[in-house]
Amino acid sequence: MVEANDPSGVLIVEVVYATSSVQALVTLKMPPGATVREAIEASGFLQNFADIDLAVNSVGIFGKVCSLDQTLRPADRIEIYRPLLHDPKEARRQRAVKK
Repeated sequence: MVEANDPSGVLIVEVVYATSSVQALVTLKMPPGATVREAIEASGFLQNFADIDLAVNSVGIFGKVCSLDQTLRPADRIEIYRPLLHDPKEARRQRAVKK
């Protein structure tokens, strides 16, 4: 968990992304008024993870989907979500059929 306030007025936020084999977390200091997109770009994840495409991947703050233009607040945790490999409803139907 990051500190909610920084005496210099900057926002301290986290950006997180996970694959099946790697969990990445970066803590950043962002200027007031910064957006989710700016934090993701500053995190370096776009360069380090070729599978992230902000036109495709959803993003959120603390588990709630948000837009890339969302203004950050102190201690926000920005999450980059991977696309689902399987439709959860279809997977549930297939499991029910097997029973």
